[in-house]
Amino acid sequence: MTERIVSFVMSGGVGSRLWPLSREDNPKQFHDLSGDGSMLAKTLRRLTARPEGETPIFLIAAERHADRVHADLAGLDLAGGGPLFEPTGRNTAAAVALATLRTLSEFGDSLVLVVPSDHEISTPRQFWQSVEAGTEAARSGRLVVFGIKPTQPETGYGYIEVAAESGGTFDVSRFVEKPDIETAQSYLKAGNFYWNTGIFLFRAGAMRDAFIAFQPDIWLATEAAYRAATSDLSGLYMPLELYAAIPSNSIDYAIMERAKDIAMVPAGFRWNDLGSWQSLLDVGPADDRGNVIIGDVVAIDCENSYIRSDGRLLSAIGMKDIAIVSTSDATFVAPVSHSQHVKKIVEQLEKSGRLETRFTPAHDRVIESGAWRRRVHHWLFQETLPLWSTSGVDERHGGFHEALGLDASPLMKPKRMRTMARQVYAFAVARARGWDGPADRLISHGIVFMAGKGRTDKGGWVRTLNVDGSVADATEDAYDHSCVLLALAHAHMSGNADALRLGEETFAFLDAHLEDSRMTGFLETSDGKGERRSNPHMHLLEAFLAWHQATGERAHLRRAARIIDLFRSHFFDPESWTLGEYFDDEWKPSAGEKGSWTEPGHHFEWASLLVDFAGRSGQAELSGFARKLYASATANGLNRATGLAYGAVSRQGLPLDLISRSWPQAEAVKAAIALDGSGGPDLKPEIEARVGRLFRWHIDPAPLGLWIDRIDERGRSLASDVPASIFYHLVCALTQYLDSTADPKA
Repeated sequence: MTERIVSFVMSGGVGSRLWPLSREDNPKQFHDLSGDGSMLAKTLRRLTARPEGETPIFLIAAERHADRVHADLAGLDLAGGGPLFEPTGRNTAAAVALATLRTLSEFGDSLVLVVPSDHEISTPRQFWQSVEAGTEAARSGRLVVFGIKPTQPETGYGYIEVAAESGGTFDVSRFVEKPDIETAQSYLKAGNFYWNTGIFLFRAGAMRDAFIAFQPDIWLATEAAYRAATSDLSGLYMPLELYAAIPSNSIDYAIMERAKDIAMVPAGFRWNDLGSWQSLLDVGPADDRGNVIIGDVVAIDCENSYIRSDGRLLSAIGMKDIAIVSTSDATFVAPVSHSQHVKKIVEQLEKSGRLETRFTPAHDRVIESGAWRRRVHHWLFQETLPLWSTSGVDERHGGFHEALGLDASPLMKPKRMRTMARQVYAFAVARARGWDGPADRLISHGIVFMAGKGRTDKGGWVRTLNVDGSVADATEDAYDHSCVLLALAHAHMSGNADALRLGEETFAFLDAHLEDSRMTGFLETSDGKGERRSNPHMHLLEAFLAWHQATGERAHLRRAARIIDLFRSHFFDPESWTLGEYFDDEWKPSAGEKGSWTEPGHHFEWASLLVDFAGRSGQAELSGFARKLYASATANGLNRATGLAYGAVSRQGLPLDLISRSWPQAEAVKAAIALDGSGGPDLKPEIEARVGRLFRWHIDPAPLGLWIDRIDERGRSLASDVPASIFYHLVCALTQYLDSTADPKA
């Protein structure tokens, strides 16, 4: 019967040789460096692949990494093993002592295999064949190590010098630390030196005896911590005060360099500790010029270089034998032959108290209020407005294109009236914020098309036009009329000569044909049929407030107040702090799922509008409703993996639509800005975070001037085009961000 081997994976350390990618809070073993999972997950899968024999698998890891560890353990059969969490790092001697104690207490004097979690071994069968080749020596009481025959002089590895060989196992003469290049060349020439893989096989009793002989203080302190440990379904946890008392030492110094009769098995598997950018260049998928390119990189005339960007665009020209690694807060550049020395950089940074070695940068990390100003300003005024003011305009048939492809080419789709109006509004807002593009011409272009092609006999506006401007759907829809009114208000403020007249005509139609005769809001369409929705009322509130801003007439504020009354009496649920979407003719929630349907994006929009109305009307208590809407949307409406708002959740906070679109993220920015100035807590860090997420997920991955509109629950793009109807959300939110972060002294 094949003997049991109890396996332990050591998942400690920082991996500073791979800085700036590897950090204290997210070390090397948790990174996917070769495209098929994290180093830790691959190590665990390798151990589960033992062809024959029982193999309980344990993991020794930092308690601070517990969540990451559990994620990598998911779905793996550890054959009765599990994680052992260290409350603080005490080096590899403590980890091996802990592995030995666990084995003795649960499996007796079994064989123990200890492996690092961050080595690349692409041949699991050969790995286990090598391990099995060492079992006889280990069973006899020898400590067994595994060595790799060197292929070049390597200064980043420790070495093992061997003497006599017997039955495929060598006697170890000595262990040698990482040598300089001349010494490494002499080792290669000598032929009896092997790279030390840091993999150990031993009988538990033999390792216990070695600790007692050479390092009894480490053994006794580890034993005390282990005996006092607590365990639950998630793992075993050592008490900090006892574990911290263990002397910190490596297993090499503490035991291996002192013990006698150590055996070495030449490893028959491919191995790389991926401990330098050179090693990643060696194993990575190279192009025809020997470059490994990862991330948003443009490389021209480069050779044999490792170039990686984990964030913004990285460009390089004429680089040869160079490592360039860029994250959002640090960049490392060195000849690949010197990339082992990155540890010197890390040491220098740590001495000066820099945080870049400890914490992984987040795309939305807050540095200070206004940190995103430069990026936002550039995207708005140098990228997206120039694109949509040209490619987004239908110069042949009039109006604006309903959508662009991801190559910025116009898509021939029917033109919704709401989209035409929103484009007019967006260019008017941009004009008011100082855009020097042809805003007046575009506003006029849009209004001429809308008024010339889209009016109904009653004086209203059609729902949809064909590409050529002919009417596709003549329905007079409250939602579309709200968008038209909003656009006309801002066009009037921009000086358009026709906007005021058209606005007055639209109000007349609204009062005559869309107002509910019972004075309970507005109908969905002029025929009065269909369910009722809160969303058109929200956009009418937005339009009424815009007309109050444009004219100063209190009649518009009175119109807005009637929408606010509906909000208080029917839309808002005071128990769940949510806002309903669908209602019957009596303003009761619709039956079934629709009655429980709420949208985080609309919560954010309402929050902004409530704060706006409170400021105009003096009804300060409405800011409290706004805060409740914002709180429920952020508590129950966000995807915790991406930080983005879901499409919809139930009143009980259960996701109903897992897609994250771009517009709710823009509205979240507006809501945070509005609430920040309403007497509540300081939301400036929240504003920066929300702008950061908008760029991280929706804007930065898209071509210039465009955005990814739809993202699934795992952060993957579902976008096939770029809808123009979203443009106004982004322009309005980001111009408000620029306004709110402007230097008052400037």
